[in-house]
Amino acid sequence: MTEDQLRWEEQNEAYLAAALNWLRLRLERLAGPENPPSAPAPPAPPRSGFFSRREERPAALLAAPGGPSDADIEKAAAEMAATEAVDPPPALVILARRFGLSRFEQEALLLCTALELDTGIAGLCARAQHDPSRPYPTFALMVALFDDPAWDLLSPERPLRYWRLIEINQPGAEPLTTSALRADERIVNYVKGLNYLDDRLAPLLIPFEATLEGPLPPSQQAAAVSVEQTLRLAADNGSTPLVQLVGIDPVSKQLVAQQAAAALAVNLYRMPVEALPQQPGEMESLARLWQRENILLPIALFLDAHELDGEPKGDAAAPDRVGALQRFLARSRGVFLLSTREQRALGTSMHAVHVHKPLPSEQLAAWSEALGNDAGETPALLAGQFNLNIHTIRQVVRSVRARERSSDEQAEDERVAVEVEDTGAEGEGAVAEREAEGAAAEATVVEVGPTLEERLWDACLEVTGPQMDRLAQRLTPVATWDDIVLPPEEMNLLRQLASQVARRTTVYDRWGFRQRMNRGLGINALFAGESGTGKTMAAEVIANHLRLNLYRIDLSAVVSKYIGETEKNLRRVFDAAEGGGALLFFDEADALFGKRSEVRDSHDRYANIEINYLLQRMESYRGLAILATNMKSALDQAFMRRLRFVVNFPFPGKAQRRAIWERAWPPETPQRGLDFDRLARFNLTGGSIANVALNSAFMAAERGSPVTMPLVLEAVRSEFRKLERPWNDADLHWTEPEEPAAAGGSPPAGPDPAAAA
Repeated sequence: MTEDQLRWEEQNEAYLAAALNWLRLRLERLAGPENPPSAPAPPAPPRSGFFSRREERPAALLAAPGGPSDADIEKAAAEMAATEAVDPPPALVILARRFGLSRFEQEALLLCTALELDTGIAGLCARAQHDPSRPYPTFALMVALFDDPAWDLLSPERPLRYWRLIEINQPGAEPLTTSALRADERIVNYVKGLNYLDDRLAPLLIPFEATLEGPLPPSQQAAAVSVEQTLRLAADNGSTPLVQLVGIDPVSKQLVAQQAAAALAVNLYRMPVEALPQQPGEMESLARLWQRENILLPIALFLDAHELDGEPKGDAAAPDRVGALQRFLARSRGVFLLSTREQRALGTSMHAVHVHKPLPSEQLAAWSEALGNDAGETPALLAGQFNLNIHTIRQVVRSVRARERSSDEQAEDERVAVEVEDTGAEGEGAVAEREAEGAAAEATVVEVGPTLEERLWDACLEVTGPQMDRLAQRLTPVATWDDIVLPPEEMNLLRQLASQVARRTTVYDRWGFRQRMNRGLGINALFAGESGTGKTMAAEVIANHLRLNLYRIDLSAVVSKYIGETEKNLRRVFDAAEGGGALLFFDEADALFGKRSEVRDSHDRYANIEINYLLQRMESYRGLAILATNMKSALDQAFMRRLRFVVNFPFPGKAQRRAIWERAWPPETPQRGLDFDRLARFNLTGGSIANVALNSAFMAAERGSPVTMPLVLEAVRSEFRKLERPWNDADLHWTEPEEPAAAGGSPPAGPDPAAAA
């Protein structure tokens, strides 16, 4: 606390002491002697209900003889005026000026506040009203106590009641003039010198997901300056300062808002629109309460409507929340920052500022700053793959560093414990020998353990994954390049696809392609082929090679019967995937990316709008997306132009089928006498071969034997029956050879479970 603040607090206390002294003297004069000879008549209610001159007040409320003299009261008033004439003025005077209180209203508020500050005021109120059951201020008492009273003191349009500075307790048929009046707790504390946010607002406010630390990237700093300038201009013009922050990243918008609030020297609070009340009475109370806080405090409100745009139309509460937001903005005043995904028209004039995540070059600088100069190529690798805000980058680095320190401390504790134990049990030579062995073992662990780059990569996957987990199905990629069998040309295309994802930073940023292109920066591909030819496995291979999370888009969760909802669902999927840690896999893509048709009715029109949106979003998407279909001809030709790669998955030939059969069973599976050349004659896709291998393994496990040709052929027969394809029983008949073939391509039999046992 500064010296100026301490000096003001002392002056405020001096003013309150002088004001309470003046108030007590006036109450004592009105109350008269504490034990009068005879009880006076009870106070009569006013006849006209309005008093402008002292002689019109009820006789019972006029000053009683025997109290303090006029000179005493005038002296106390002079002392109060002297303590009031300071700069800055006392809290009660500041409050009266800000809310436009008359002198009578200021004195009335002083009386209500004094009841909480001085325990003797309640007794004086009862004596002054000649009624022990009324130890509280009333309007009738104020009329008798103060000069120049006015009836509109209790009008709902006057400041005391409009701003809820005082509260009226009017039970039953009690007249308004004799009902109890009390000051609001927040106002009492303000008069005392304690200025803090009303605790009735606390349940509606939530903390920010990220707090401002350090400078923002230049692009976001420019957005913060734009917000600050807009708010200053609105305040100078006397209009309601309202700025709409538009963007897909909520944390970036929060950081920009905090930067602008810091420049304006106001305290920023965050309120979700879901917390706004629906009832008109509750909404009016909240609006006045917040507006009152704006008068008492330098504050601004960050209204979080980020998720409002993504709510489905089936949610009946969504329109109510939009209406509540509109009513709150219309009924309240103050500094408002509205966070939305897309720009909204809410019936109130507002300035929109678009807030994006940091530019790739800014993310690279943030990674380099957080990791230090010895990070090597790690910042470029992370900035090229992940699209993160500045807070997340710092958070990832801090968490990884904290884990490193924790691991080092744990290893050191274990080393010290072993050293202490060995010292007690062995000699110094043995201890030195064990230390050397421990150092060698530790060096080995560091060699095989994850590198800093790998730990940072995994941490980035952790922070980007939860956003997609709510919108798509995560697949665990296990397939590798050794597991997939394709012709050389298709394999080359897949490797090119993976290579372009890994080299994006070099081409886009270092070689300047980003400055020449504003769309098409993402990498997308179409996998076309019959069912079971390896499209999903290829997506797994690429995700596994690039160490990305693989998400299959569930069409049932995306496609909606409501007009416009499919586009919203797709937008949420693409926005969440912009974090960079995901590979989007659209299985059966022809259901979404089909051809546009001639418009015959409204359904055709809106179906075409969905496809148009997908065309635009696919081109602007900056991540990796793979479309899979077995109906390539059903796709709109506009999608074909926007696809970077088109990989055709042909029906496997005999040589490819043999390679697939050889890899169908894991090395741990016991096998005996499998004839891969004969199995390759069956016209089956890789997916069907995988089904046959799995079914034969279960049959072998049930019989307690290795996987043999009769079991495999039996599984082949079941697969043909499932596919409703004809087969020749002779092709599925197997006769065990008398002797193992010396040649012919049959691999050696797998381990015998019985022999292994």
